Amino acid sequence: MKARRGPALLTLVHAGAAVVAVVCLAATLRTGLVERPAAIAFGLLITLGELARWTGATVREPAPLGAAGALSYALLGEHAGHHTRHGVAQVVSVVVVGALLGAVPHIARGRGPTSDQLARRVLTVGFTAVCFQPLWNQGVFARWSGPGYVLLLVGLLVLNALCDAVLAAALARSRTGWPFAPLLRDELRAMPGIGSAVVATGVVMALAVGVAGLWALPVFCLPLLLTQLSLRRRAAVRTTYRQTIASLARATEIAGYTPAGHARRVAVLSLAVGRDLGLSEPELTVLEHAALMHDIGQLSLLDPVPAGATAGLPAAEQRRIALLGGAVVRHTGVAAAVAVVVERQADPYREQPPAARIVRAVNAYEEKTRGAGPGGPLKALEELRLGTAGAYAPDVVEALARVLARDCLTPSAAG
Repeated sequence: MKARRGPALLTLVHAGAAVVAVVCLAATLRTGLVERPAAIAFGLLITLGELARWTGATVREPAPLGAAGALSYALLGEHAGHHTRHGVAQVVSVVVVGALLGAVPHIARGRGPTSDQLARRVLTVGFTAVCFQPLWNQGVFARWSGPGYVLLLVGLLVLNALCDAVLAAALARSRTGWPFAPLLRDELRAMPGIGSAVVATGVVMALAVGVAGLWALPVFCLPLLLTQLSLRRRAAVRTTYRQTIASLARATEIAGYTPAGHARRVAVLSLAVGRDLGLSEPELTVLEHAALMHDIGQLSLLDPVPAGATAGLPAAEQRRIALLGGAVVRHTGVAAAVAVVVERQADPYREQPPAARIVRAVNAYEEKTRGAGPGGPLKALEELRLGTAGAYAPDVVEALARVLARDCLTPSAAG
């Protein structure tokens, strides 16, 4: 049932967005563009925003300027002091055409927007336009002025952001099978960052165009472009940081203490288990870094552990290696939380933080299935279940079983 429900929701959302786009485009083609200069200006702004699309893996809004321009046009009630007359259909049409034109170069390079992102953009902008344009054209908001009108626009954009967060979490839940609540929590936590900049820019541009005309667009989109640039630089620093950690993790493999790819396989599977258990994004980051560096303590050993398999060592020896690893991590300048996970991975699970429980169980599973035959994964899971009395957390082992059953994510596949 769960496997069928996910694709059904994806199909429904994508089909709904496609229907909305086609209907709006057909209506606009039939009636023609109203107030063509404004439509073309906002279309160009959205296209520019898509051309400046950011392809970072951890970015919630990859095209903030395009998003701000689309929302600003949906809330545009005046142009240089004159009431506008464009409606919902034209708003959606301009957004769709601008987004598609700006996405062409990215699609040609194989890094275009996903169908989920396009569907969310169409549905959320359409929702905002439906909330504002009909009432504006009927004169309902004509008596709103000053701070009250600004608060109205901000409220509509905040509602838009909340709807987008719910939709993004639902789509991610359908694609991955991860729990909905943690996905939604991470979406909401990301909103005060670039999301707040998009909302503020959308409101300011809508108000500024209403007073000063279309000349306000290049002036008020510049701060958002600078914000996007600074976030790109921050993401580049984080990428370099992660690459440094990955390089440190490979030290045990280069030195011959652990098999090639072991740390990466443990990190991939640990992240999948962490998401199944509902860890937040900051917790998942610590988990990934700790999983990559969980064996680094073996570099301090005079005699290497055969095949780097620590799960079968006596408990005291496991703790000694873990403490050595924690000390190494602390000297590398990596976050202290990562060192804590590394040095406590051999403790009884009731005394461990969640990330340490996950790393210990996943590492043991990877070691037990290494070189095993077709029945190796099932046998390894059974051994982990038998060890839940003190070594392995039962909820982690069951989450590992769910991940393997759902995604067929064996160590070989993970690599």
